[in-house]
Amino acid sequence: MRFLALVLPGLALLGPWLAPFDPLDQDLLALNQPPGAVHWLGTDHLGRDVLSRLLAGAGTTLAVAALGTALALLLGGLAGLILSGLGRGAEWLGFAVVDTLRGLPPLLLGLVALAAMGPGLAPLVLALALSYAPLFAHVARTARRREEAADYVLAAVVSGAGPWRVLLRHILPNVAGPLVTLAAITLPRCVVTESVLSFLGLGAAPDAPTWGRMAADAARLAEAAPHALLVPVTAIALATAAAAALGNAVRRQVDPRRA
Repeated sequence: MRFLALVLPGLALLGPWLAPFDPLDQDLLALNQPPGAVHWLGTDHLGRDVLSRLLAGAGTTLAVAALGTALALLLGGLAGLILSGLGRGAEWLGFAVVDTLRGLPPLLLGLVALAAMGPGLAPLVLALALSYAPLFAHVARTARRREEAADYVLAAVVSGAGPWRVLLRHILPNVAGPLVTLAAITLPRCVVTESVLSFLGLGAAPDAPTWGRMAADAARLAEAAPHALLVPVTAIALATAAAAALGNAVRRQVDPRRA
């Protein structure tokens, strides 16, 4: 799985150039063809090459999930660090909102965000970020409180360092580890959430070859062309497992005590 986790980014970058056919080209004389010598993974209900769409969709699916995870880390991490230093009242009010969002399923939050912003890749990334940012906010607050009780932070405060200097120079480098660990764990969840939202018709354009969109198109004709559904679903499962394995490896490196 670790090997697959290293291969997937390469496929995401080189997929459009490795695709043997244009992923958008339709061939009405080759509808729902099974895997064969010409189309290695068959064709879909519009005669489009499944392998080409799989390779082209890898970049979109994985990039959206990675950007959503990174933005969730940025927004949630900053919110947790800043709110936990504003005083008891502001922290309580801010985390009341965070806890409310945290109590909702990420898929539901994504649906609400996309309903408000409209479909598209940029709204999809932001929807993923808003769905998982509350998790990062809680981890950032917990990590900051732990570091503030450490001797080196107390020594910096006694020596006259201001709150922002303490935060940026002493606390932030030491809370980065837990946030990166959570990001590695969140990435596979974003892959699944993005695929489900695309399956529901949200996010990318209708003809965009994302894995979730491929599965949605093929699900309607699963009996006539089961390969067109099996291929993207298998790709989503393998990508999720590979991202989870990579997350566990990152967690062991950052925090060996929790391995």
